[in-house]
Amino acid sequence: MIAILVSAAVALLIALLGTPVFIRFLVHKNYGQFVREDGPTGHFTKRGTPTMGGVIIIAATLIGVAASMLVSGRLPSVSALLALYLMAGLGLVGFLDDFTKIRKQRSLGLTARAKLIGQGIVGITFAVLALQFPNENSRTPASTKISFLRDTELDLAFAGATVGLILFVIWANLLVSAWSNAVNLTDGLDGLATGVSIITFGAYVLVGIWQLNQSCQFLATAGPRCYEVRDPQDLAIVAAAVTGACVGFLWWNANPAKIFMGDTGSLALGGALAGLSILSRTELLAVIIGGMFVLIVSSVVIQVGFFKMTGKRVFKMAPLQHHFELSGWGEVTIVIRFWLIAGLLAGLGMGIFYAEWVAS
Repeated sequence: MIAILVSAAVALLIALLGTPVFIRFLVHKNYGQFVREDGPTGHFTKRGTPTMGGVIIIAATLIGVAASMLVSGRLPSVSALLALYLMAGLGLVGFLDDFTKIRKQRSLGLTARAKLIGQGIVGITFAVLALQFPNENSRTPASTKISFLRDTELDLAFAGATVGLILFVIWANLLVSAWSNAVNLTDGLDGLATGVSIITFGAYVLVGIWQLNQSCQFLATAGPRCYEVRDPQDLAIVAAAVTGACVGFLWWNANPAKIFMGDTGSLALGGALAGLSILSRTELLAVIIGGMFVLIVSSVVIQVGFFKMTGKRVFKMAPLQHHFELSGWGEVTIVIRFWLIAGLLAGLGMGIFYAEWVAS
């Protein structure tokens, strides 16, 4: 438990104290945000606000995890390294996107194809490695079984290991792409994506702690339905570091934002969420815990699909937060209410997670 607290505390301090330093650097370099021309007119005042703040979130997370390992006197597990790799790898893709926007002085960065290729390279590498490295109990970081609260009976390796690997790579990359783009779409108002991330990753700290206490690898203390997760403690440490980093960053990202996380941060956070859901065997539960992200990305899917079918729009503008902006809601009001919904959904997910264990 001390290792988890250290991870969160160090990441929080690094983000809290490091962000203003990074802001001064970005201002000196004139690395400011470019605002889409078709967005809400109220956003034009945000043009020039320093972006790429995700660099701080990633750095704080990495330092927080490293400090935790130093205190506990051990090396990070494969699961922790894979989660951090997915976060940092997608963060790099986002950084290239942000830097392209700044260099070309426009609101569009990498092409959709280039971004997908970058996400694919990171995601495929993660998926292949996640099925390797069995520990002394023959458990690998990930499983070819689709998971909800734990692994289900739906196994992607139904036709052999090779087919299982191929299908798992596809499945994992769908999750990586879905979560990274969901967080990216949520990052549209000051503090919105950061606050929702704090709630979501905070829930995953609790998931990791509970799975550690009920791990099948410690049968003397495990309950009747133990968890097959390889490294639950280290996953809790990673989730705690991300939570702490986001709390420190939110101090400067809250309205009016002094800095934006940019695609660097949104893709990194989406990658971290995808990695934690896969490695903790809670892939479908994450849809509830991170339900606010799901609602926002669903609004875009609904808007685009309905427009293509009928030529009409369901929302005044997608993603969902901009619909409420154009409906007259204040930015702070939208953010706080969305945080509340995110908290309710995360609480619902945690309730289901705990109720399943109690019922079993």
